[in-house]
Amino acid sequence: MEARFVDMCTPHFYNGLLVAAVTDRDGVVLLKCKCKSENAKDDLIESTLQSTFAVTNNQASKLGLGNNNSIISVYDLYQIIQLNDAPLIITLIADASANTGLFMSLGHSLIDLTRPIVEALVVDK
Repeated sequence: MEARFVDMCTPHFYNGLLVAAVTDRDGVVLLKCKCKSENAKDDLIESTLQSTFAVTNNQASKLGLGNNNSIISVYDLYQIIQLNDAPLIITLIADASANTGLFMSLGHSLIDLTRPIVEALVVDK
């Protein structure tokens, strides 16, 4: 699965993707792929990023609009696309000027890829 993850992410480095990661809600990295660009700093993926997403995602779901599936944050230099695939979080960090829709599509493809992990982690009630 790791090789397939890297194969899916690597072509997007040319489109501005810097880091792709699959983590749990506590920030434990299960899969990670990082561009070799100088813009892809080692501290871009920190455990606080995922735990903050989990809290923010939970709060956003309380707006009465249904469950929140993703959050996109755009900063001066970067954009962060995070998708909820409970109990996992898919995080994509890209250049601020990159095509957000392209990375949302990649995120959904990564959700499909990680489905076996989610099924193994989720206990039937």
